[in-house]
Amino acid sequence: MATDPGDLVLDPTCGAGTSAYVAEQWGRRWITIDTSRVALALARTRVMGARYPYYLLADSPEGQAKEAELARAAPAEASTHGSIRHGFVYERVPHITLRAIANNVEIDVIHDEYQAKLEPLREALNNALGEQWQEWEIPRDADEAWPDETKQLHAEWWQQRIARQKDIDASIAAKADYECLYDKPFVDSKRVRVAGPFTVESLSPHRTLAVDEDGNAQATEVRDEHAPYQTGNGDQDFTSIILENLRAAGVQQARKDDRIGFRSLVPWPGTMVCAEGRYPEAGGDAEKRAAVFVGPEFGTVSRPDLVQAVREAADAGFDVLIACAFNYDAQASDFSQLGRVPILKARMNADLHQAQDFRKTDRANLFVIFGEPDIEIARTDGNGKGEQLQVKINGVDVYHPSTGEVRSDAADGIACWFVDTDYNQESFFVRHAYFLGASDPYKSLKTTLKAEIEPDAWATLYSDTSRPFAKPKSGRIAVKVINHLGDEVMKVFRV
Repeated sequence: MATDPGDLVLDPTCGAGTSAYVAEQWGRRWITIDTSRVALALARTRVMGARYPYYLLADSPEGQAKEAELARAAPAEASTHGSIRHGFVYERVPHITLRAIANNVEIDVIHDEYQAKLEPLREALNNALGEQWQEWEIPRDADEAWPDETKQLHAEWWQQRIARQKDIDASIAAKADYECLYDKPFVDSKRVRVAGPFTVESLSPHRTLAVDEDGNAQATEVRDEHAPYQTGNGDQDFTSIILENLRAAGVQQARKDDRIGFRSLVPWPGTMVCAEGRYPEAGGDAEKRAAVFVGPEFGTVSRPDLVQAVREAADAGFDVLIACAFNYDAQASDFSQLGRVPILKARMNADLHQAQDFRKTDRANLFVIFGEPDIEIARTDGNGKGEQLQVKINGVDVYHPSTGEVRSDAADGIACWFVDTDYNQESFFVRHAYFLGASDPYKSLKTTLKAEIEPDAWATLYSDTSRPFAKPKSGRIAVKVINHLGDEVMKVFRV
């Protein structure tokens, strides 16, 4: 209610995405935030499958024509650009006063125009009946004894009389002051509108910095990330809480049978490795030893941290390193093995920030491993546009914890993937977006549109191969892949 079309609406508590839905409907830009992947998945599905009315833009030829019709004036000759910031064409309520009627010269023009039609009909009617009726004396209903021709003259006169009054009323309403009804824009029923482009992004947790009224940083007590802090059960450090939940929940991958369930998980006196976990091998009682590295409570894990941790794990004879963190930087995401020791990067659910408040369970996806995407970059001639690039995603390389093998899954495990065709190493900008999965993600949208869509158009979105694009000026492209659980991984390629 407090915004205009084109304004930006921020909803820090997304929930089911109602703010995003309404903002999209009324032409507002929007950003929604939530800590729950369930809420974001609901909002994404809701917005993607929504159908909205198409409102007439004031900054469009159709809008100018409608405005001219409402104001009973000549259409504007200014050029149009389709900008939503000019708003829509709204219904309006006139504020009619005697002053507005008296100053409306158009009423005289309308009266004279209709008088030329009404006077001949009145004279013909008087001659047929032998009367001398003035305009205000003509009865509303015809007498049953009148001849049919006379009845027809009477009906035509009243038809023109009513039309004259309607035009005069319309002129009075158009020339009077009015108030726009901003909740009632005019709808173009020949068009169907769906949500505009949007992305789902994730950021690592960050510490907040206290500032005074002048914007200067205040001196605050900085707590060590691994120092003990008070929980409901007494003093307990962040790493201990994570290990307790890791022991109960295990580590989940895309397939349920690839879950790592620990037989034991005990502390380890290392610099980076904080615990030793043991889990069964496939088809036997043999065990594998996993080194566990827990990232910071706030912030991301960098590549040097992983290098130091995996070297420590290799020196101690561990079979695999399991890194648990809320997020990894781009360089750490590319790092998957050092020597014989593979690195499993498990992303921790943001709910673990309140881990002391919920029960330890093995049914929660608190630690999820999303494998490395298998990506190919091909060069094409670009149909006469010069050499261009295409990205093809074959699937995701998933580590099988029981056998220690890396196998490639098909693209069915990928919910969507994005391409930044000119990555600046600072922020990921979605320039291409594609949606995959075992089930058609656009099925609900097709149902919503209630129309036959060109299959080739859908194929450009539901695809494992990108559209061709020019070489990046920065010399790098980035590909972000998101699975059905909402976990993501990004890979950067130098071109």
